[in-house]
Amino acid sequence: MKALVYHGPGKKAWEDVPDAQIQQPTDIVVRIDTTTICGTDLHILKGDVPAVTDGRILGHEGVGTVTEVGSAVSTVAVGDRVLLSCVSACGACSYCHQGLYAHCLADEGASGIGWIFGHLIDGTQAELVRVPFADNSVYKLPESVGDDSAIMLSDILPTSFEIGVRYGRVKPGDVVAVVGSGPIGLAAMMTAGLYGAARIIALDLDANRLDQALRFGATDAVNSGDADWRDQVLAMTDGLGVDVAIEAVGIPATFDACTKIVRPGGSIANVGVHGGPVELQLQDLWIMDLTITTGLVSTSTTPMLLKLVAQHKLEAEKFATHHFKLDEMMDAYDTFGRAAETNALKVVISR
Repeated sequence: MKALVYHGPGKKAWEDVPDAQIQQPTDIVVRIDTTTICGTDLHILKGDVPAVTDGRILGHEGVGTVTEVGSAVSTVAVGDRVLLSCVSACGACSYCHQGLYAHCLADEGASGIGWIFGHLIDGTQAELVRVPFADNSVYKLPESVGDDSAIMLSDILPTSFEIGVRYGRVKPGDVVAVVGSGPIGLAAMMTAGLYGAARIIALDLDANRLDQALRFGATDAVNSGDADWRDQVLAMTDGLGVDVAIEAVGIPATFDACTKIVRPGGSIANVGVHGGPVELQLQDLWIMDLTITTGLVSTSTTPMLLKLVAQHKLEAEKFATHHFKLDEMMDAYDTFGRAAETNALKVVISR
């Protein structure tokens, strides 16, 4: 089969590899019909995730058709069309019982880490993929949900909702600022409305992405390159600051921006993947009664989000801006890696 293989920082290739095969009774093999590229894949290629080693097939998002089923699998059968979750869950350990699948203790990949696709085991940017713990890690898809919508449920929608909106404790009437209007930030804007945010302020340096944000649920847009960007945000909150600031980029400047616009008693929810340390100005923040949260998505909300997408309550397909075939994977990476030039949100790569 063909797959996108990582060969160290800055090196990748679409090349022949051995076919994915069942290794455990709880496994299935899925023919990938649709996959995509995540900002985390770009972090890996920059060398920000050293646990990813030479020879690893990248990708943790997928929609496909089951081709083989392990002897212990009971919830799916050959021929089923399924959504692959970006996080794998054994369903039996103490963290899985708490719904914290991100910290699954099974020894697939590494104990305590649920994100294993394209990280600690081979991932989904391939013609075939082995899926561990299939009974707890894939979802059968209704015919009403197309691939362009379904693929957004692998990662960005549950990530933004769980780690941004839910961890940020968004409640009805809140003013929410989302720093970063890439796919994760836009998904946070789209899902913040589920909890009744009254005002959603998008911040970014890119004018096109700010325009996009207004289509994804933002009520206001602020260019964070403006000299008075902070004053603009505060003016929308009676000078007090936002109730919730969601960091959706993963660099020190955007986290620091969140600390500058949140009100006393507010929340900062960090969603971005950071490749280096961030300085916390605790001498200024200690007195503010802030809640700062971090996390890796557990995908425990995926079934609920899937229902909303199926009923067209969330227009997930709007994230799909570019389409490629699997054998155009390198072109897809080029387009996604130059998103500021290409205006790419999510590139959809199909069989």
